[in-house]
Amino acid sequence: MRYALYFTPPKDDPLNGTAALWLGRDAFTGETYLAPDHPNLPAAEQFELTAEPRRYAFHATIKAPFHLAASVTEKDLLQVVEDFAARTPAFEIPELVLGQLGKFFALVPAFLHPPLQDFAATVVKSFEPFRAALSDADIARRNPEKLSESQRANLLRWGYPYVMDDFGFHMTLTGQVPQERAGIMKAILAERFAAFTGRPLPIGGLAVFVEEARGAPFTAHSWWPLAGAKN
Repeated sequence: MRYALYFTPPKDDPLNGTAALWLGRDAFTGETYLAPDHPNLPAAEQFELTAEPRRYAFHATIKAPFHLAASVTEKDLLQVVEDFAARTPAFEIPELVLGQLGKFFALVPAFLHPPLQDFAATVVKSFEPFRAALSDADIARRNPEKLSESQRANLLRWGYPYVMDDFGFHMTLTGQVPQERAGIMKAILAERFAAFTGRPLPIGGLAVFVEEARGAPFTAHSWWPLAGAKN
């Protein structure tokens, strides 16, 4: 089993519901959904292009999936998550937008937001004692030869390349979209998520996700409200 610390909206939040319908799976309930046919995007194509993010479910990675260190238990982890959330103030990203990162699409901040960067770094550091060291195979999976110097250093120090100064908050909506389909995909996503872009995104909780076995779907184990979060 692996654990991960993710940001995702609360279970009944409209953004979570919209994203679950789009990706085809809800991490909280386990419910799955068929993709609707769209005049410019057949259901089968949407299902294929959302396959990778569907396994991980709708989220932003804060502390990437990890095996528990031998010295700690799940109960230990959950207790510290609860305590951390209770003393960490909720905040918001000033503006959420639809972004294209390479060949995939995601919801991202409109601009770098230091409180968000600080929050992510604090989570990574605070929960490092719970992470088992990466195996050589785990490191190899990350293709370290393709990473920047700082990303390789992050991988070895924190178990994930994209943390600290290399962190970029994103809530993935697709896998890699062929260039010739990118314009259509962007238009569809802009319409589907129009109610949530161009406005703030509350960061009001920290979720524990679990992967029961390598390659299994990630599910929301628990969601912990940050201090002062609005219900």
